[in-house]
Amino acid sequence: MNTQIREFIVNRNDLAQSKWVEREAEVEDGQILAEIEKFAFTANNITYAVAGDMLNYWSFFPAEGGWGKIPVWGFANVVQSKNKDVAVGERLYGYFPMATHLVMQPEKVTPGSFLDLYKSRRELHPVYNSYTRSNAQTVPHDDLQPILRPLYTTSFLIDDWLADNGFFGAKQALVLSASSKTGLGLAFGLHRRRPDAPKTIGITSRGNIGFVNGLGFYDRTIAYDDIASLDASMPTLVVDFAGNGEVLAAVHNHFGDKLVESTQVGLSHWDAGRPPSGLPGATPRFFFAPDQVRKRTNDWGKEGFDTKLDESWNAFAEHADKWLTVEHGKGEEAIAHIYAEMRAGRINPAEGHILTF
Repeated sequence: MNTQIREFIVNRNDLAQSKWVEREAEVEDGQILAEIEKFAFTANNITYAVAGDMLNYWSFFPAEGGWGKIPVWGFANVVQSKNKDVAVGERLYGYFPMATHLVMQPEKVTPGSFLDLYKSRRELHPVYNSYTRSNAQTVPHDDLQPILRPLYTTSFLIDDWLADNGFFGAKQALVLSASSKTGLGLAFGLHRRRPDAPKTIGITSRGNIGFVNGLGFYDRTIAYDDIASLDASMPTLVVDFAGNGEVLAAVHNHFGDKLVESTQVGLSHWDAGRPPSGLPGATPRFFFAPDQVRKRTNDWGKEGFDTKLDESWNAFAEHADKWLTVEHGKGEEAIAHIYAEMRAGRINPAEGHILTF
């Protein structure tokens, strides 16, 4: 019996348009069919869609005719195998489309992992093509892992990159979209570096200030319209997870030449305008996490990198267990609803969403 794959796709030019499509799975020699068990959906997935053309995210799981499949992080189970190294029943963790199934081509197989080098993914970055193999039905922080671990990996890398560059001489660090999960992860990392790290100030919407303050990661939390209250005489860096050009321009104009680094990461305010060119202070630049992975893998070796990341992740996950409520949604209607709510920015930052078919 042939397997039908149901896929959630969005219009790449108008993210408000989405639909479900169906096609037949075709599994060739050397390939496997994985049934997607559950996946997380966060603001980071909206960033994947908004930056899909710029950062090549649409290329991982191509769709036709101007449509795209948004990548997500989650777990899947092997239900068919024509690959001698990967057995039916194995549980996988990694990067998947929003779909019921994925045809994969495992290569460079080790006891704990493999690279999926299916034709459309063969030339893409291995950070996204590497899958963890597990026979266990659950792993530590099983729901938190797809919700937070990919985001926290980015947080860990930004924190490491800033420290590796001496924080560019900054005495205070601003985090735009301070309630975003990647922003919280960065603040957690900077907090653990005290007293060497700069003072950390979270900037968020006024309604999120209480939640952000309650976590204890930031030295101070303010609303977006209070940027002018900050000390503009102090060397300052900004890490922008919001992508709101007006807010970033306000930071640059307030600090001027005292803004020593301007790092853009996310687009949680994806529908806001981009910043104008020629802003005073450091020129904004986009942080591409795989570059820092490559550097630290060369510096520490893969095992050393994995050990440092695991230790940091476990500490953050233990903390997140206390403040993050995991909400579960099931079925196509629930998946489409959470996509629409996340795209509209109506998700509580204290919630994480796990979705299943």
